[in-house]
Amino acid sequence: MTQSSIEVPGKFITFEGIDGAGKSTHIGFVAEFLAARGKTVVSSREPGGTPLGEKLRELLLHEKMHLETEALLMFASRREHLARVIEPALARGDWLLSDRFTDASFAYQSGGRGLSREKMEALEHWVHPVLQPDLTLLFDVPLEVARQRLDATRTLDKFEREQADFFEKCRNEYLRRAAQFPERIVVVDSTQSIAAIQVRLAEVLEKLL
Repeated sequence: MTQSSIEVPGKFITFEGIDGAGKSTHIGFVAEFLAARGKTVVSSREPGGTPLGEKLRELLLHEKMHLETEALLMFASRREHLARVIEPALARGDWLLSDRFTDASFAYQSGGRGLSREKMEALEHWVHPVLQPDLTLLFDVPLEVARQRLDATRTLDKFEREQADFFEKCRNEYLRRAAQFPERIVVVDSTQSIAAIQVRLAEVLEKLL
């Protein structure tokens, strides 16, 4: 069930992909594309998006912790994000763009880390039992391409430092989710040129408009 099922006027678009897939490159393009068509756009991110969420982000990206603690903190940050940013934006009729949402938790905490899917689903149903994105853009690339794209000049967070098998599991879970929810998740081949990807994004967004 998408958020439109609960009759809010705005639209909710999420951007997903393993680290290095290139999703962040295209968020600005989508925001500009929608703004040019008269939409009020709010861009945010997870974990984070609120003052409390940004504090939790620092812990989540840099501190070692138990797997279940990590998952719970991710959803705690998400609940705050929903209450303070996402739900108010949608109620105003804005278009909310979020760099990651619950699909990322399934990919990283369940696929990559191995937390049971049942526990992830329980958290999802607790934190947002009805609300889902109208559209999820999943930027997909082979692992070796993603690793080459990570910026070697900056300090990598704890997820970015994980080994190859972790990211293969994350990618596989993303693709499983895409197969499970084809009406919501659009897989974008992120090995293409930026121009080709933007043509594809424009086609997808026109349908949503």
